[in-house]
Amino acid sequence: MRRDVFQAIADPTRREIINMIAHQHLHLNSVAEKFDISRPAISKHIKILTECGLVTIKQRGRHRYCEAKLDKLNEVSGWVEQYRKFWTQKLDALEIYLDELQRNHDKKPKKKKKPVTKKKK
Repeated sequence: MRRDVFQAIADPTRREIINMIAHQHLHLNSVAEKFDISRPAISKHIKILTECGLVTIKQRGRHRYCEAKLDKLNEVSGWVEQYRKFWTQKLDALEIYLDELQRNHDKKPKKKKKPVTKKKK
């Protein structure tokens, strides 16, 4: 199965793993210790991240270290950007419309209210 970066970030555990190793290289056991799921489950998540190109594993002595390759996230950023532009245009149009409504409301002459008089008993 071909995996892509969107599949990698679809899972909250994988997003947390990316976040952890983005700040420091960790060996596999250190990553697994941070979660309340089994080590085989963490290994599966790391395998998916590796297949997606977001993580590489480097052997150093007895330990295998995870290193983040965040340049792959540019694909996600580019995809999100198209929607950011779309919503920015829509919100700008809404702001213009609301300003116009406010100006029209301010131009209308105010109706004078009749004073309330008390009836005599």
